[in-house]
Amino acid sequence: LRSSSGVGGGLVQPGGSLRLSCAVSGITLDYYAIGWFRQAPKKEREWVSCITRGEGSTYYQDSVKGRFTISRDDGKNTVYLQMNSLKPDDTAVYFCASRYYFCSIEGSDMDYWGKGTLVTVSS
Repeated sequence: LRSSSGVGGGLVQPGGSLRLSCAVSGITLDYYAIGWFRQAPKKEREWVSCITRGEGSTYYQDSVKGRFTISRDDGKNTVYLQMNSLKPDDTAVYFCASRYYFCSIEGSDMDYWGKGTLVTVSS
């Protein structure tokens, strides 16, 4: 069984912070890249960030650069998305997904998906 699960969402005020976690099972981060995607109400799903296998290079969508940080703990087989300076436009369901070897900004390229966690940024 290979799965990912994302947790850590919730309600936060603008300017606040949240950390999402994605625990993967049945696969190892030695061979899989992990991406975060999000889908806001009435909008298409969009790519947010990715961390590669191996050396762990990181990539971000322009709108989250400088505010979000993706990282991983290989010992816990977990990837994190630290989100700071949150804005109402960040409100969405966030999904983590894995892909063998390489990052991709295309959701259709991903191999396995987590269940999604809702992040709401509102005063």
